[in-house]
Amino acid sequence: MNAGLLQAILFGVLRHRRLLDHWIGKLRDGKLDPETRDVLRVGLCQILILGLPDHAAVNETVEAGKASVRGLVNAVLRHAITSRKRLLDDVADLPPAVAMSHPDWLFKRWKTAFGKRDAVALMEWNNQPSVTYCRVNPLARAVPELPGKPLDDAPGFYQLDGPPPGALLAAGSIYIQDPATRHAVDLLDPHPGEHLLDACAAPGGKAFLIAAALGSADHLLCTDANEKRLPRLRQNLERLHAGMAAIAVHDWTKPAPPAWHAAFDGILLDVPCSNTGVIRRRVDVRWRLQAPDIATIAATQRKILENALPCLKSGGRMVYSTCSLEHEENLGQVDGFLADHPELMLHSIRVALPFRDHTDGAFTARIERRS
Repeated sequence: MNAGLLQAILFGVLRHRRLLDHWIGKLRDGKLDPETRDVLRVGLCQILILGLPDHAAVNETVEAGKASVRGLVNAVLRHAITSRKRLLDDVADLPPAVAMSHPDWLFKRWKTAFGKRDAVALMEWNNQPSVTYCRVNPLARAVPELPGKPLDDAPGFYQLDGPPPGALLAAGSIYIQDPATRHAVDLLDPHPGEHLLDACAAPGGKAFLIAAALGSADHLLCTDANEKRLPRLRQNLERLHAGMAAIAVHDWTKPAPPAWHAAFDGILLDVPCSNTGVIRRRVDVRWRLQAPDIATIAATQRKILENALPCLKSGGRMVYSTCSLEHEENLGQVDGFLADHPELMLHSIRVALPFRDHTDGAFTARIERRS
């Protein structure tokens, strides 16, 4: 079995886990140990989701099971084959969160925020294979031709056809990046000569966009809370011809060093978030995230905002960015922060919604400090 097929099966099981468990319940009475359930998920995914040849899917899956359960696995999968039409036809009558394999609490949140039609469209989007985009690097040599098509509404971005071109990636001529990432740097609006901070910089995608806008990374400081991520950040920036950026480790849930106070014309805070806008790419998020996590994440984001603020010059601007769709992490977070800081004002916001904009989900707000 090749790597591409293994990834398709893995992602298929993660994306459709709840539906697969519903089918298992229809095909098999009684409890199953977790390992046997996983084996059945893999087999049913191949037969009912991916449409792989029945014979190969059954044989491979049966062999993957423990000897003691191979008979059961074989029986369930063959039952699925004979019941395929009924199982697939019945999906239309299932509750949306079951049919599209999302937790009930997440679907309810999205239905409240966006309405049922758009919440369903969002879940459908999350279950589709992600598209690969790249940004052409203006700091590198011109790329004569890219194996893809340019995006009309995102200059410099291309949708790639087939696997990413390894030679162009290695040369730093392109960087794999969703067009939604551009909103944060567009609102930051870097200008040559300014001192800028990318506070949560690793792995370096937005730092690269800042350097590209500046024409260099001479006055850019990139920090990250995880020291182990700094080597990758440094390597990415060097490969992308932005190696002059300063790099430091700092946890922004803690106060900033005094030397950084009032030091920056612009600050980018691409903060840790729930990732609900990028579930299409991060297929495990829907199962890993729990409802109480939203409040915990929002509290961390507020600490980062408060600790970064002293580093902003008078008249400077701060761009707050997430890849979340949740109000508490986005506009609700910004409104609460502004309410406690009358010296600040909201300049503009941008919101990318996957079901509307056909990109990753993102929220970006530009906050300015009055002179």
